[in-house]
Amino acid sequence: MKLRMQAHVRKGAGKGLARQLRRQGQIPAVLYGQGTSLLLAVEPAAVRKVLLTQAGSTSLIVLTISEGEETTERVAVLQDYQTDPVTGAILHVDFFEVSMEKPVRVHVPIRVIGETPIGVKQGHGVLHLGIRELSVECLPGAIPESIEIDVSPLGVGDARYVRDLQPGEGIKLLDDPDTMVVTVSAPLSEAKLAARLSGEALGAGPAESTSTSPSGE
Repeated sequence: MKLRMQAHVRKGAGKGLARQLRRQGQIPAVLYGQGTSLLLAVEPAAVRKVLLTQAGSTSLIVLTISEGEETTERVAVLQDYQTDPVTGAILHVDFFEVSMEKPVRVHVPIRVIGETPIGVKQGHGVLHLGIRELSVECLPGAIPESIEIDVSPLGVGDARYVRDLQPGEGIKLLDDPDTMVVTVSAPLSEAKLAARLSGEALGAGPAESTSTSPSGE
């Protein structure tokens, strides 16, 4: 999946310039890869659009980069981004330029498909996800939006591991083959459930006491 994004080359760096860019409706970005790095500015709305797609950060992005009167295009993936811890606003973005002929390593989300597992419907078990994404290596054009796993046949005590997945032709899984992806565990007995609830209640007591005691701050 390819998306397009406008960017322009920015001169200089630092917190002052970053604040100035944000006042202008832009955010600082850096394009890494292919032996060079390039300081850019992009619109936060365009970055949010990428993150909201099903493929998310695995999407290939065609960056149309303007510098004065010159315009170039680079193909990249969104490697990392920073957000404001209070407002959630996107503050900074890192892109990684890719070559369509060279394999890249990216993180791909796991997508659970199928019906409610047998162990949940008939055995009152609980479905647990061990991991939510996988590390893969493949050509940029083969990056999947997600890797699917059908949980329908799972009974109580059953599990699926990385080694059980079929990511598709040309896609190499980099995670440990013995990493558990999903399992259906047995339901808690009434005694164990009561003990857990009792333990949580006891654990909550000191926290409430601490929050109401004078601290002088």
